[in-house]
Amino acid sequence: TDVHFVYWMLAPAYHLILEGILILWIIRLLFSKTYKLQERSDLTPKEKEELIEEWQPEPLVPPVSKDHPALNYTLFLYFCSPPSHKIIVNGKECINFASFNFLGLLDNERVKNAAQASLRKYGVGTCGPRGFYGTFDVHLELEDRLAKFMRTEESIIYSYGFATIASAIPAYSKRGDIVFVDEAACFAIQKGLQASRSNIKLFKHNDVADLEQLLKEQEIEDQKNPRKARVTRRFILVEGLYMNTGDICPLPELIKLKYKYKVRIFLEESLSFGVLGEYGRGVTEHFGVNVDDIDLISANMENSLASIGGFCCGRSFVIDHQRLSGQGYCFSASLPPLLAAAAIEALNIMEENPDIFQILREKCKRIHKALQRIPGLIVVGDLFSPALHLQLEETSGSRENDMKLLKRIVDYCMNRSIALTQARYLEKEEKCLPPPSIRVVVTVEQTEEELDKAASIIREAAQSILN
Repeated sequence: TDVHFVYWMLAPAYHLILEGILILWIIRLLFSKTYKLQERSDLTPKEKEELIEEWQPEPLVPPVSKDHPALNYTLFLYFCSPPSHKIIVNGKECINFASFNFLGLLDNERVKNAAQASLRKYGVGTCGPRGFYGTFDVHLELEDRLAKFMRTEESIIYSYGFATIASAIPAYSKRGDIVFVDEAACFAIQKGLQASRSNIKLFKHNDVADLEQLLKEQEIEDQKNPRKARVTRRFILVEGLYMNTGDICPLPELIKLKYKYKVRIFLEESLSFGVLGEYGRGVTEHFGVNVDDIDLISANMENSLASIGGFCCGRSFVIDHQRLSGQGYCFSASLPPLLAAAAIEALNIMEENPDIFQILREKCKRIHKALQRIPGLIVVGDLFSPALHLQLEETSGSRENDMKLLKRIVDYCMNRSIALTQARYLEKEEKCLPPPSIRVVVTVEQTEEELDKAASIIREAAQSILN
């Protein structure tokens, strides 16, 4: 006891003060009330019944008017076969200008046979994620083939095209990082940015000067706080061929900015893969750019490859990071083996028939030229884009009325065996809502006569409805 007393006397003053505070805090907790009882008054049964009758639950979903276009859109597709070159619309056979079947592989016999053979061998899959028990040898083969085709070190496949870029972005860009993104970016990119919680800086569509201005402003900010700048990652995020505009990104100029301002480039190529370039490798091949200058390339397999899912490719250390951090890879069931086998066979066809890309480009140029100078409509999209937009030259002042005018043009064409569709958007969620438009999709299966016929009927519809 004497020893303890001596130790207590020799203890530092701050130690004694801390012990005293703790003792007082414990005493306070022991004698203080943890909560106060609120006064309550019991309701009579009659009052309870009145309150129950007055109570109105909130609707589970916002009310939708009966004349909403989504409920009254008259285009119903009744498929007797895949929506390839010809489709049946309300009992009428139409030439398909609505599906993103650019290379015409959706109804290809070789692709279907490869899928059927895989189905007989593997079934429909395990319904498990890749990292658990969902990996098949065809998944590994497809990843290897895609990496070799794109001339990158490695690739990774996802089971859903939309989830590919939406998972890749937050795998690298986190809270506090900065992403410079084109204002015309597609909805999948927007969702990926939202999930990343990064600092988003929008630049004008395909405006390199505006992007450089933002980069300069950020450079000045970094000089004020160099410690923060050292741990902040910066990305430029663009599409090779924009879904919402049909424009090709100015990739060579973007690469110059990458090295000048020390940022990374992510390139989304869902529309340009299998379309641009001599061998369909996308916008990097189109411009003759070294693929190693791009930090990450992503694309879906639902357009040119006529399958499902998507992929990312790049350097091995970049791709491997997604195997533990890509949410769509880690937490989703793996791609069914039959779809992986179909994508492999589609790649075989692309490699065996490189002329197919030149044929597609010629048809894109033909329809682009034929659609020029239509009264009341303007063509939006690059000469080589297989997905063009037709917008009203002058708006009526109301987005709803503009959409009704364009729908009448679509219906006019549909009645004359040309299947088109309006571009649709989640209007309340889009960062920069594109103007209403009709989307015209070109494929290698369409003949020159069919392209000319479509352009002629669209011109006829515009003259009849807009004038």
